[in-house]
Parts: sequence; structure tokens; C-alpha cells
Amino acid sequence: MRVSRVLSGALLALGPVLGLALGPAAASAAADSTPSASPSDDSSAPTEAGTSFRTATEIDQGQTATASGSAGDYLYWSFPADTGQRPTVRATVKLPAAHTGQTWQVDVYDGLRRRQACQYGAQTRTAAPGTASVELACVLRTVRAWSEPWADDPLPGTYYVRLTVLGLKAADLGLPVGAELRVESKDIGGSAAVDGSLAEPLVPGIAVGTKAEEDDSSASAVLSSIEPDDGWASGWWSDRWVWTAVGAVLAALAGIGGYTLTRGSGRPRHVPPGA
Repeated sequence: MRVSRVLSGALLALGPVLGLALGPAAASAAADSTPSASPSDDSSAPTEAGTSFRTATEIDQGQTATASGSAGDYLYWSFPADTGQRPTVRATVKLPAAHTGQTWQVDVYDGLRRRQACQYGAQTRTAAPGTASVELACVLRTVRAWSEPWADDPLPGTYYVRLTVLGLKAADLGLPVGAELRVESKDIGGSAAVDGSLAEPLVPGIAVGTKAEEDDSSASAVLSSIEPDDGWASGWWSDRWVWTAVGAVLAALAGIGGYTLTRGSGRPRHVPPGA
């Protein structure tokens, strides 16, 4: 009875802490199972692609961008990816009715224009002669808040997608093709959290824009305007804090329970002190 009373009192006292900790944790667990980017209105999605890194067409996650071009062109898009996200890039190339075999490839580069490896997905595929379309996919590694300068880890900022055909035969050069691109992300959460964060995300022109704001200048040469809907993450918060708090509460309860069990029931009333 005494043990149950002590544990009940401890639970009542720590109930608000548990509720505060488990609330965000439950929400985070629910968010982990769904893409973090909500689908956008595709009526405003871009209908063309750039031809280089500097002219890459900006798209939001959740949009389906389209573009028309010719076999042999390089098609470029850019999108924002933030800390804790695992982006998935999907591309569909629609081919003409008559063509020889074509091999298409989708590559993804980070804000430093470093090519990022795909964890899995069909990054390169060959379309047999007469095939109407070919689908490509690239699942990137989880974006980290901070990394060593020598590492090749994905960092928050702008990401570039390049879609092109490899080893094109002369007979197919210039044939009309259509492309669709869609980027979505899964929120991985605190399991991928690291200590530290970047001073600024790797977005072209962000340093120039920040300096202009500090100088109260009305003119700023910002090369990119895309960012996540809720802004860039600061990098210090993750649901690791929630589970740390839950672990501390459970450790406190275990300590109280262990002390109560080991101290015994005390001296019986009929036994005099010192006996």
C-alpha cells in the first residue's frame, strides 16, 4: 500500500511534465509517417525548366513541375530542403512515338553544387525503342543541420535537379520530349539530429541579402528566393529533447520506486527503539 501511494503521488506530481513531453512526441511520431511537404496548388507550378545551375527553375516541394524540351537538352530545377528532411525526387520523361533506345538520368546537387548520392531509387533508366515514357527516382540522405567541412553530407539550403539523356544517338538528337518533376520529403525527426547548425542555409545570395538587411539597404542582390513554408529551422531544437525529458521522468520514477522497495516498512510499533 505504501509503495502504491508513493508511486501514485509521484505520477500525479509529474503528470503535467509527462503530458507536455508526450504531446510533441506523439505529434512528431505522427509526422514521421507522412511527407513533410503538403501538396501545393499545381496550377501555379512552373511549366518550364532552366538550362544551367544559374537559370534553374525554382519549385516548391509538393508541386509537380512540367517542361518541354528536346532530346539532348539539360533541364534544371531547384528546391529548398531543410534540416531533418529526406527528399525524394521523382521525374517522368515522356518520349516521342518513334525513337531508338535512350538512357535518362536524374542528378541532384546541393547548395555547394556537390553531387549528392542517392540512397536508393532508379536514378538511371534506359527506355527501349518505342517506349512512351521512363520514370526516374532518387531518395537522398537526410539533410543534417551541420557537418564537418570535409564531409559530403546534405546540408539545409537549395538543391538542384538536373535531368538529361546519356549517350544520345544522332537519330534521336532534337526529338521533342516532355518532363515532369515532383519533390517530396519525409520528416525523419530527432533520430537524425546533430549538435550544431549552419550560420545560414546554403542558398545562393543569402549572404548578400543578409548584409543588405543589416545595412538597411533597399537594394539586395538575392539570387534565390525559395525557402520552406515555415522558414528555415534554427538547428537547435529536435524531438530528442522530448525523449530526453521522458527518459528523465522515467528515471526519477524508477529511483523513487527502488528506494521505497529497499527501505522496508520501518520499525514495528511493538519493538522499542534500540532493541
